[in-house]
Amino acid sequence: MKKSILVFGLILALASCEKAAEQKDFKTAYVDTSNLLEEYTEAKDIEAKYKSKGEEMGKQLEAEVARFRSEASSFQKNAQTYGPQWAQQKGAELQKKEQELSYAQQAILRQLQEESGKEMDSLVKDVKKFIKDYGKEKGYNYIYGTGDAASVLYAKEEYDITKEIIKLLNDKYKAKSSTETKKEDTAEAKK
Repeated sequence: MKKSILVFGLILALASCEKAAEQKDFKTAYVDTSNLLEEYTEAKDIEAKYKSKGEEMGKQLEAEVARFRSEASSFQKNAQTYGPQWAQQKGAELQKKEQELSYAQQAILRQLQEESGKEMDSLVKDVKKFIKDYGKEKGYNYIYGTGDAASVLYAKEEYDITKEIIKLLNDKYKAKSSTETKKEDTAEAKK
């Protein structure tokens, strides 16, 4: 029994020595995910797309809000002229319109959040796959993420590969965008 424990201990010691020898080539890095999403051109484009879409949808709603304010203003002026029964009926109509405008605004916000959320989720998934492929290609054992959802509390600056990842992602996106633009130009030229 003592011999088997001794042999097992010896095997464990040898295995840990082999691991220590393997760890000489241990390669690790981290990516600042907050910075990555702020500097990645595709993420900026998605944000700008939904900002302009929100402004466009908001303009339509603003016109309705302006009409509502005009009606509310005229209601206050005419309430004494037309009497309490008219004022009560018109007031109920105005409350209903105000509530409908509020629901419309909430629906627009919800729609924009859902659409942009799906697109950003897809982007994050693609970025994670890119980093995974990058790590395999460059021989990293680990690539950690820092930022808003920090999983690394400290790392030396020399292990930060964020700028390199941003540059490669932006180059890839730029190449993809220029290819799509060329396809659109070719399709329009054929018309």
